[in-house]
Amino acid sequence: METPSSSAAAHDTITHKRRVTPGTVIAALWVPVATAIGVVSSYYVQVIHGDWVDRQQAACRHMPFPRAEHLAAWAGPILGMSAVVVCVLLAKSIRRRHGVPLGGTKRGLVAYIGVWPGVLTIPLELFMLWASYTSDGSGPILGDCG
Repeated sequence: METPSSSAAAHDTITHKRRVTPGTVIAALWVPVATAIGVVSSYYVQVIHGDWVDRQQAACRHMPFPRAEHLAAWAGPILGMSAVVVCVLLAKSIRRRHGVPLGGTKRGLVAYIGVWPGVLTIPLELFMLWASYTSDGSGPILGDCG
């Protein structure tokens, strides 16, 4: 039978065993941050494209394609996939060091909750990457430039 003091000692041993390292904290926070920045970057592809079309219409001529659109289009899937990879590596690290699943620690739970929106948005980010390399079906309409 466990006495209250032996139960407290076992709890202190478990708490002491789960020492928080800066690397795991950074990894746990990277997952939701990378997910959010990846989604914003994919949205920004549309903003850049819309501005480019507006500038062409205002200038009444075709203008070079903005390189920033390709950069933003590549950033979305790279950040989304990096969030998933970091979450998997964090799960392995927590399992190896502490013997608990990813949701067994606070930092693991933050990463686990943060990775699911990333997994769901990776197809959108890949679509935005594909769309930035395909030509517009109708092309930019320059309007009345006469």
